[in-house]
Amino acid sequence: MHSSWNKYKKDYSSYLKIEKGLSPNSVEAYLRDFDKLTQFLAWSGSEKKPVQIDLHDLQQMVRWVSDMGISARSQARIISGVRNFFDYLILEDEIKDDPTELLELPKIGKKLPEVLSQEEIESLLNAIDLSKTEGHRNRAILETLYSCGLRVSELINLKITNLYFEEGFIRVIGKGNKERLIPVSGSVIKEIGLYREHIRIHQNIKAGHEDFLFLNRRGAQLTRVMIFTIIKQLSERIGLKKKVSPHTFRHSFATHMVERGANLRAIQEMLGHESITTTEIYTHLSDDFLKEAIISYHPRNKAN
Repeated sequence: MHSSWNKYKKDYSSYLKIEKGLSPNSVEAYLRDFDKLTQFLAWSGSEKKPVQIDLHDLQQMVRWVSDMGISARSQARIISGVRNFFDYLILEDEIKDDPTELLELPKIGKKLPEVLSQEEIESLLNAIDLSKTEGHRNRAILETLYSCGLRVSELINLKITNLYFEEGFIRVIGKGNKERLIPVSGSVIKEIGLYREHIRIHQNIKAGHEDFLFLNRRGAQLTRVMIFTIIKQLSERIGLKKKVSPHTFRHSFATHMVERGANLRAIQEMLGHESITTTEIYTHLSDDFLKEAIISYHPRNKAN
């Protein structure tokens, strides 16, 4: 394999760290995808430089990855990482055309995260005991997780100074320190308002935690584990058989958006996905729903 690949890897790594501001874990994941490409080239005996790679090479690589027994989900992740590398080459003016543009993604199987129906989300919210001190807080947490499609880390780090309710949005710091603005529904504004007016206002807040919106009973920022626990206990209370975590609410939110006809780009923006490939999962999740919708509205369907 051509020696120039090592230099590209080094420069690409610096770009991911410094310009993209990605976490060490994310950088490592992208470099693993990059390594898959170089491993394939070594295996095929190719001496091509990065700028000489074409669609045919990449299609062969996808076949190679598939033959190794790697799951469709992991294949999609590798392709997404390889695409990111070629985006970087375009950005650096190393190449003019993106060879990954027509690269097909493997069909992701149905082994996808659980999705809650809107009725199940309502049941979980209704199972919260509002007579307990933490009731209003927990209701506000679940409403915000679902209605804003937040990651659990974004939820626990949500600050009061990042709430712009008069303008109708919240500011969230996502992966790689990227900021995004998320529109908020009336229900989020209402639940957070109730929590702040009835519960939070009476708390002794720990120094340095004054700006965190959601606090534990000791007046400190909540942990991720606490959010998992709240959700687990509510699931048990209503006898929900599905495996539910904070991420389930984010998945459910995105799926319900697709089902209501939201644009994938809009969902990508709202969820803070760096690549539309990640958002495309939700079109797979909704395949059955879309099929049903198409058949029921199809002009050739005589049942109409």
